[in-house]
Amino acid sequence: MSGVEIRELETFLVLAQELHFGRTGERLYVSQSRVSQLLRSLESRIGAPLVERTSRRVRLTPLGESFLAGLRPAYDALRATVDEARAAARGMGGELRIGFQGTVDDYLSRAIALFGDRYPDCAIDIVEIPLSDPFGPLRRQEVDCAVVLLPVAEDDLVLGPVFSRQPQTLAVSVRHPFAARESLSAEELADCRLIGIDGGAPEYWRQAQAPGLTPGGLPVPAGPSVNTLQEGLSLTAANRGAMLLCRSTADYHGRRDSLTFVPVQGLPDSELGLIRHRTRPSAQAEAFALAVGETAGPAD
Repeated sequence: MSGVEIRELETFLVLAQELHFGRTGERLYVSQSRVSQLLRSLESRIGAPLVERTSRRVRLTPLGESFLAGLRPAYDALRATVDEARAAARGMGGELRIGFQGTVDDYLSRAIALFGDRYPDCAIDIVEIPLSDPFGPLRRQEVDCAVVLLPVAEDDLVLGPVFSRQPQTLAVSVRHPFAARESLSAEELADCRLIGIDGGAPEYWRQAQAPGLTPGGLPVPAGPSVNTLQEGLSLTAANRGAMLLCRSTADYHGRRDSLTFVPVQGLPDSELGLIRHRTRPSAQAEAFALAVGETAGPAD
């Protein structure tokens, strides 16, 4: 192996998925410069570049593509062997309670299935948590980990992996003037009442889900506040306001005859992240975080 380190291989595998040094660093909890350093070290051991990086894009070289094709199954087999040994050593049984907001998307479903395959003796309980209280259930030990909408800036919580990066849509009643539009600009949010989120969520988090200003600084009229996604969808269907939702949630609820979902251009993408409590580590939750990291793909 000529001194190749597992961390170098992990960095290359994540970078091959993300094709972005910043997002790779986020998933690995390291700086962007550390990602570059680990990649250079691996390329030095290999003897040739694996990644081509320009000011506009990141892509694998032909050698990088070939290396990835051989490395991925070998790494997955090694990780599974280590996970199985660790689980056997500590008896990975008991229960894993996973909280989630909104809908369980494909990424999360695959992670749950992978965890269940690896640890069949661990019971999995999936709990929907209120839109208005993303962090409370974890702090109250009602769940062991939770999948929540970003941003997360809580000192007592560990964030990661971050996944399911999705464009934003605006849910509106079929009677709303925007219902016939193919898309909207973010500045046009100033022309609708935006449904907000009530409850104990921090102000920075609530503003991210229902901003009070457009990116250009125009005020966005405030609509009613809700505690749950279903409350928000019901008020939207009644034409009491509009609600920002990620594309996957919009797709899931798109069968409703009373609602339509219009893409919004110019807003940051919606993202999900897995959170755990910093001072109450759970072996089951950490193992689930690994499963999420292995199944979560790059942005669509």
